[in-house]
Amino acid sequence: MKFVKTDPLPLVNVRVNGGKEVTFFIDTGGSEVTLDTDFAKELGVPQFGEIQGTFSGGQHTEVQLGRIESLTLGDWTVKNVPTAMLPLRQLSEGFGVKQIDGIIGTTLFYHFLTTMDYPHGELVLRRKDAKNLEEFKKSPGKRVTVPIWMASDHFMVAWGRVETLPPSLLFIDTGLMGAGVKLAESVIKEAGIKLEENRAAQGAGGGGTLRIVPRTVHQVSLGDIKEENVQGVYDGPFPFENTFGFHLAGMVGHEFFRPYAVTFDFQNMQTYLQR
Repeated sequence: MKFVKTDPLPLVNVRVNGGKEVTFFIDTGGSEVTLDTDFAKELGVPQFGEIQGTFSGGQHTEVQLGRIESLTLGDWTVKNVPTAMLPLRQLSEGFGVKQIDGIIGTTLFYHFLTTMDYPHGELVLRRKDAKNLEEFKKSPGKRVTVPIWMASDHFMVAWGRVETLPPSLLFIDTGLMGAGVKLAESVIKEAGIKLEENRAAQGAGGGGTLRIVPRTVHQVSLGDIKEENVQGVYDGPFPFENTFGFHLAGMVGHEFFRPYAVTFDFQNMQTYLQR
């Protein structure tokens, strides 16, 4: 599936319940497929309750839960899909498109050998079997393999390194917009990273408006991938630092992955990055 746009986050056109094409963005920081609240009402999506969601800067908001009959992505139609519901159309202007109606999160990607190919601007969904994995591994080009683990239902974490600090675990959140890394406050202090307060700006997150302060991180590694002078942001407390019983130093986001084709193999818990 070709991306409609690659920046500020990849957008794709999908069909819900066999309807017209609508635009979703891709965000591995999200779990279930998520629909805009008004779009869900227009579709008559049944609601089964709500939970409290945690978003950027530690903000919280209620997330409604439901189900759609089908989601069509290119040649694939996935049926009986659990969904969350949030006000998303308000983000459309920031994406530079007429209307955002939903999000594709990590949980849908479990069901495929999934590639987000940023340089070629496409999402590739292969059937998740040994034959396709073997063919993928034989395809041309050098790939770096990064082992991943799953925390909770969708937090892909991998060993990485910030500046010259000891190795730490980082959350793979492709939906971190406008930056390559976001770190816990404790890690910012330990690494001696300076926040650029003179460049602070207002931004939007899933839980509301945020004060976003940029910074440059001289070196960020994920597995054997090393990037220098990575654009970072600080938008408040990193809410997942100690949530899972281990220390999570932060997250790596869109700008870090932008030069790569990133493939998620949930069978063998590996991520492959290819320039």
